[in-house]
Amino acid sequence: MTPRILITGATGYVGGQLLDALIAQGHPVRCLARRPEAVPVREGTGLQVIAGDVLDSAALTAALAGVTTAYYLIHSMSSTQDFEERDRLAAQMFANAARNAGVQRIIYLGGLGDAGDQLSPHLRSRHEVGGILRSTGVPVVEFRASVVIGSGSLSFEMIRSLVERLPVMIAPRWVSVAAQPIAIADLLSYLIAALDLPGKSNRIFEIGGADRVSYGGLMQEYARQRGLKRLVISVPLLTPRLSSLWLGLVTPLYARVGRKLIDSICHATIVEDPSALAEFKIRPCGYREAIRAALSADERYLMVDSRRVHVNISPGQAFAPIRRIGGKRGWYYANWLWQLRGLLDRVFGGVGLRRGRRDAESLRVGDTVDFWRVEAFELNHRLRLAAEMKLPGRAWLEFEVTRDPTGTVIQQTATFDPKGLLGRAYWYAVSPLHHFIFGGMLQGIARQGLLER
Repeated sequence: MTPRILITGATGYVGGQLLDALIAQGHPVRCLARRPEAVPVREGTGLQVIAGDVLDSAALTAALAGVTTAYYLIHSMSSTQDFEERDRLAAQMFANAARNAGVQRIIYLGGLGDAGDQLSPHLRSRHEVGGILRSTGVPVVEFRASVVIGSGSLSFEMIRSLVERLPVMIAPRWVSVAAQPIAIADLLSYLIAALDLPGKSNRIFEIGGADRVSYGGLMQEYARQRGLKRLVISVPLLTPRLSSLWLGLVTPLYARVGRKLIDSICHATIVEDPSALAEFKIRPCGYREAIRAALSADERYLMVDSRRVHVNISPGQAFAPIRRIGGKRGWYYANWLWQLRGLLDRVFGGVGLRRGRRDAESLRVGDTVDFWRVEAFELNHRLRLAAEMKLPGRAWLEFEVTRDPTGTVIQQTATFDPKGLLGRAYWYAVSPLHHFIFGGMLQGIARQGLLER
């Protein structure tokens, strides 16, 4: 029987990602969670979820039974109580229970930071927890990491929120502090590789990406990849407390979490000991690649207008008006508004509607359709158009035709990837028109399909 792995903190960002990765590799996994309902159901994987937390001795005993390796991914940064004392107690109870259960290895994720510095309470607590876990004799592999770049990471979401929401950013001193951010994929590689690390001694590994960069540099790179122009104004007087209150106003972070986070990022978090590169075959990417991966995997900032209609015709008949859309035939509803939009596009230096279509009956990937370009095309099934008009963001218009028990469904989806505040303001400003134009266009396509059957 394959030994079972325990994950604590599976409802957190790193824990949730690790859970998916371990299951994908076929490992039998158990989770200990205060809210079992927050762990997504994964049918057929054998995942076990134990209700409780690390301060519940009965739950700990049940969770650790038969476990050979346990991941400790818990910290109390968002707690309103004394989080350092809570972290100490939790770590001690977990270490004792792991020893009693015969656990062979604990894998712990802590934080980078030179212990010789006057560390923030948050970083100091991370280091202290590692020591407590090692105190009962169970071998511990401790990874110390800087900023984790990935959609959902607290530090990355702070950077995202600041850059997306603020055309002008007030930059306190902490934005110039050096960090060595690591991509979530590389962090997971280290965590999983530790399962097979030879030996039974305690090990501490400092891990980071290929580059050192300041938090200001991360913000500028995020803005560059999002196509946003941002002005950064440096000020020396914004204290961590004022910074945290400011974050509470302009980002989704609670002020108390922001304070603890900023207290930590006031300290350099860079790799001084390169032993992880010698011990593991993992070669982490740089922060530019990490941001690119986070953005490509993230769709939370997309604005979507999706609607559907059922028609009593075949998919081929329903798709016929779609493949003929644009050009001289027009857009099946309110063509004068499409022409007005094309005129405005020309005024602002865009392509307008003058390009028309290559062929009135057929389409292929790469064709132009007025101020759109065909990005995907499957005859009688799917058409995706990418906008090439002047916009504060990127836009797509997609049609998909499928069968269901009631007949044929035409699904029409308009998607917008806004650039900053201007992009979101644009989307909300034109949303009433979308209801009018897109709704009418879909009904017009359905009527045309019925007429041509």
